[in-house]
Amino acid sequence: MNAYDFDKCIYAKDSTLDFYAYCVKKHPNLLRYVWRQGWGFLLYAMGLIEKTAFKERFFSFLQGVDDVGAETVAFWGSHRQHLRSWYLSQRQAGDLIVSASPEFLLQPLCGLLGIPRLIASRVDPKTGRFLGENCYGAEKVRRVREQIDAAEIDAFYSDSLSDQPMADLAKESFLVVKGVPIPWKDYRTTSWQKAKRHFLSFEFLRFLIIGGINTLNGVAFSYLFSLMLTPQVAFVCGYLASLVISYLLNSFFTFHQPLSFGKMMKFFVSYIPHFLIQNAVVYVACSLLGFPPLAGYILAAVIGIPVTFLLLKLFTFRSKPKQP
Repeated sequence: MNAYDFDKCIYAKDSTLDFYAYCVKKHPNLLRYVWRQGWGFLLYAMGLIEKTAFKERFFSFLQGVDDVGAETVAFWGSHRQHLRSWYLSQRQAGDLIVSASPEFLLQPLCGLLGIPRLIASRVDPKTGRFLGENCYGAEKVRRVREQIDAAEIDAFYSDSLSDQPMADLAKESFLVVKGVPIPWKDYRTTSWQKAKRHFLSFEFLRFLIIGGINTLNGVAFSYLFSLMLTPQVAFVCGYLASLVISYLLNSFFTFHQPLSFGKMMKFFVSYIPHFLIQNAVVYVACSLLGFPPLAGYILAAVIGIPVTFLLLKLFTFRSKPKQP
């Protein structure tokens, strides 16, 4: 048996987004749910809700669709051409699709293609509520083991490294890169892809927001301490006070890690390069190159922020990989 991820693997695009766009085009009044969807996205981006809760808010638009079953059948009638040719040429009767997309959306297509086995996210097509966990990452392995003999999986295909647990389960695995399957073991992540994974992320967005709050705290605390201490000592005290608040915010919102004294010490150590880099950049920019002070501070912040984020992510808040 061969097992496949679906979106951007055997289907060239994201089927959920395509189905949503299809429904909105036919029924523009579904845009009335956009505020609930947007609010859910904001909460998810800030780390205040899990992905499953966000997707429930997104799928709330289903409440405005009279006949979801008929719409999914019509949808595949116009979107089936996005299936990749490499899959259609090797399709077999015993194929298994394992996807985070909703089960109700993929079932009609599986029927058309004669694919007997589908494991996907269980979503109520009337309400958009999930009837279980989002079928993603290690959850895919759990669902597969629950329903079939995992030893039967000869090959697994996916476009995403998040499917590593499934890749480990199969006898051999393939990563679909730009529509072409290559052996999983032969794939090498480029430096640019690693950088995008770190910086084009909700973690980095939350870090930037908290960094802005931390800057304001540092200024405020330094001013308060300056009423009692010398400016230099007040700056150090204000910087340390703002770091304590920054540690709490980053623990709860950015990296979702429990508080501990050891991690707080690592957090302070992680900010030493940030402090040194900022001071060095300000010295070079202002003293040697003649930049205005404000320009030097901005340049120091731009250079120091990504360095500090990587130190926090890879050193202070580094978590062990989850076992499937």
